[in-house]
Amino acid sequence: MPGIVYIDEGGVCGQNAEEREEAVVQLENIFRTTGLPYHIVPLEQVFTLPESVLEPVYSREQPGSSYKAAVDQHIRTEVTQGHGEPAVEESQGALGQLSLQASTYKPEHKLALEGLFSTLKTLTAKQDMLHTLRQHLILHTARINGYSKVMLGDSCTRLAVKLLTNISLGRGAALAADTAFSDSRYGDVAMVRPMRDYSSKEIGFYNRLFEVQSVFIPGLDTKTADKASIQRLTESFVVKLQADFPSTVSTVYRTSEKLHTACPPQSSTTEPAAKCLLCLCALDTKADDASACHATLMSEQLSRGTVENTGPTDAGCCQGQKRACGDGGCCSTSRAPGATDLKSLLCYSCRLTIKDMTAVDSLPPYITSEAEKRQRRAAMKTEIGEFLLEDGGADDE
Repeated sequence: MPGIVYIDEGGVCGQNAEEREEAVVQLENIFRTTGLPYHIVPLEQVFTLPESVLEPVYSREQPGSSYKAAVDQHIRTEVTQGHGEPAVEESQGALGQLSLQASTYKPEHKLALEGLFSTLKTLTAKQDMLHTLRQHLILHTARINGYSKVMLGDSCTRLAVKLLTNISLGRGAALAADTAFSDSRYGDVAMVRPMRDYSSKEIGFYNRLFEVQSVFIPGLDTKTADKASIQRLTESFVVKLQADFPSTVSTVYRTSEKLHTACPPQSSTTEPAAKCLLCLCALDTKADDASACHATLMSEQLSRGTVENTGPTDAGCCQGQKRACGDGGCCSTSRAPGATDLKSLLCYSCRLTIKDMTAVDSLPPYITSEAEKRQRRAAMKTEIGEFLLEDGGADDE
């Protein structure tokens, strides 16, 4: 049976507790009339997600079965460590009831969410981070409830705006996945866009003629200027151009249908291609030397090298010495990854988002935990790299 998932983003959109509760009540009244199970998930729940949400699942088992086992293990670990009983357990209730109430998030989670978005310096980065966290919550909700497909409400107009926005944000390598009818980057859960053939005006007329109930909830860019963010500027540009040239949206949209993702070569048949830590798209940073991405990275390296040469040396660091740092040092495995450490795990666009953050340690725990695990795995692979056999090595012998 299909279900309805709504992500309550009022915690970062300037809504107080009373306004959020009123919006949830209105949505509940609409959802009950459908007769379908519904799940209202507050955005604060990202601070209770397990790190397994960032691991693509490729299995022929029942959708979400292996993921549920990982979630159960995460819950037992949280309880064992004395962190209390996470609200995630409520999401495994009956399908006919509300799985996650808007009041289930804890006050510390609300403060953590506000602290996360306060570290983002631009509205562009805030909207991009909000989209990423929303996708993670939708994916988590789909997996624990056994859904294999998620139908998104992206219209033709929204996809045209997203296409131009993603190009401006450096997400050219992920355009096909972000705008295609089906997005299979997560493995066991496919994101589909059945409304992509209808414009926002057509959907608006349909809702008006058939008296479809709706609830207005302000977003991050509500009542902001056209130049407040790249997303807002692109939307204003497309909408105004569409008013004078009615074929603008359809032309941009048809262009997205011709895009395909180039699959990067894999190092082996058992190890999947590297994916971005946040958006879970294939990493596009391992490009040719003549690419724009390589030129930008080279410029950053040269800039950092100039600053490091004029500044103090790492005399207290263990690099180049026969001793180890203490807890929290550069070689400590318990330290949180910094902005520079995360860059190797992110695609070009997500690097720009993290670059706009003033404190990377404010990210949700499941992201930092997965980052540390990937870094340890990469360090171990580098350490034993000389003992590994390359593909085709046996045939050459």
